[in-house]
Amino acid sequence: MNDFATRDKVRYRPNVTVACVIEAENRFLMVEEWINGAQKFNQPAGHLEANESLLMACAREVYEETGLTIQPQHLLRIDQYSATSELAFLRFTFCCQLPHCQQAIPQDRDITAAHWLDYDEICTLGAKLRSPLVAAAIDSYRSGPRYDLALLNWQFLILAAGVKP
Repeated sequence: MNDFATRDKVRYRPNVTVACVIEAENRFLMVEEWINGAQKFNQPAGHLEANESLLMACAREVYEETGLTIQPQHLLRIDQYSATSELAFLRFTFCCQLPHCQQAIPQDRDITAAHWLDYDEICTLGAKLRSPLVAAAIDSYRSGPRYDLALLNWQFLILAAGVKP
């Protein structure tokens, strides 16, 4: 009997999230929040909402967490991540380059601050990073390929829900 036949029949449903690496003047915009009583740093990120394209979710999350209005420029990476045996994520990370660092004012009360940090400052955060995906996204931005947004298709979302991208 193979592993597929013996697996629990509960449907696997990872949380779909988006994140955005925002860079300006060799600095990255990071948000600070308290998670279970601990200070954590992350890219602006959050959950995909119903009838929302991935690009819409990314722009919304960036605005909510930083007050900045941006449009993602590229898809950076897609990660499948298990935070615990009961909590899994499918994370779409986008990127956006700005000409200069802009003042970020979090609109979401769960975000306590936003900071423009250089790569070395981010590396020193260690366990204060929300997950290993945070550093991986920065490293991908610095060295990896970036993918055209045309790779993403929201045609059927538009047809089913009447959503405009």
